[in-house]
Amino acid sequence: MGILLVEDEPNVVSVIKRGLTEYGFEISVAGNGATGLQMALDNDFDLVILDVMLPVMDGIQVCKLIRQQKQTMPIIMLTALDSTENIVSGLDSGADDYLVKPFKIAELAARLRTLLRRKGGEALVKNNVFTINDLELNTESKIAYRNNEALKLTATEFRLLEYFVKNQKKVLSRIQILESVWDIDFNMGTNVVDVYVNYLRKKLEKNGAPKLIHTVFGMGYIMKEDERDENTK
Repeated sequence: MGILLVEDEPNVVSVIKRGLTEYGFEISVAGNGATGLQMALDNDFDLVILDVMLPVMDGIQVCKLIRQQKQTMPIIMLTALDSTENIVSGLDSGADDYLVKPFKIAELAARLRTLLRRKGGEALVKNNVFTINDLELNTESKIAYRNNEALKLTATEFRLLEYFVKNQKKVLSRIQILESVWDIDFNMGTNVVDVYVNYLRKKLEKNGAPKLIHTVFGMGYIMKEDERDENTK
């Protein structure tokens, strides 16, 4: 179902909706607290972004009422009020996280991904977003993240990563990879696949992150989380 944004300021709605859409999120909007509460209770949203200062019913009330009926729904509160009392009040009402305005869309997107991962491993299911472990790849925005940090990939590295992510748990031969990523339909004896896999591994495994691309001896490569298979490394 995606994300419910409960916010009454049109400019803020526009910025958040446009920014989060670029990160691959699907956004629905409610312009006041009462409408937001009804939408949250009537639909199966993955997460709610809830402003504190809302017409009809404030965000604190909305959060408490959502939490009474949907205990596991992630909720992040937005507010211009940054005092400790206000933050504590928001968290005590049942919010999972609290972000003070103004904020950067990248930070909001990172917090959303963290909350969605905490939700029992449930991910936002969209055709243009693929995940494995803490890696996320958005085929629409052409951005990949590892542990909420954007990876600096060349166009070729992104195509290679996209091919691996879309074919998780499949052993891919070098010929298959050449045909799909480089559009080469025969083996020229080139080691370009191995070179680029090494480039990609270095970026994916930066700062000791778990290995995702494994070599299958005599066969090619596989992307998977479990590296205990004796035929891979």
